[in-house]
Amino acid sequence: MRYLHTMIRVTDPDATIRFFNLLGLSEVRRMENQAGRFTLIFLAAPEDMAGPGERAHAEVELTYNWPTDGQEAERYTGGRNFGHLAYRVDNIYQTCQRLMDAGVTINRPPRDGNMAFVRTPDLISVELLQAGDPLPPAEPWSSMPNTGEW
Repeated sequence: MRYLHTMIRVTDPDATIRFFNLLGLSEVRRMENQAGRFTLIFLAAPEDMAGPGERAHAEVELTYNWPTDGQEAERYTGGRNFGHLAYRVDNIYQTCQRLMDAGVTINRPPRDGNMAFVRTPDLISVELLQAGDPLPPAEPWSSMPNTGEW
């Protein structure tokens, strides 16, 4: 058995792709289904990329259900979107700073040098975990309070 992907439903594919690009993921393929009125967009981290002609080892699948004429995209609640994704990062402080500089709220700062949480534009929680041992506590992260939900 091999892990393939995690699917999350999105209301604004472009905003969600920009968010995941900030984390370092790139679009690896896209499928549009006219009959079913949906688009599937697959993203992967560089470390998860496979060889030419092969699928990435682990992907995030963004599912965008097209709105009906004159209506907004459906907002998903009650578990229809997802719980959280988790990514190991080389330097949690640099990753959080890059996200924060781009306007992303750090909902649970990496006060412990090990773990942080942020959210996608559709409010899906993304856990960031430091690769290897936790980094030594550092400001501004050590004293930064939680913001919102994560």
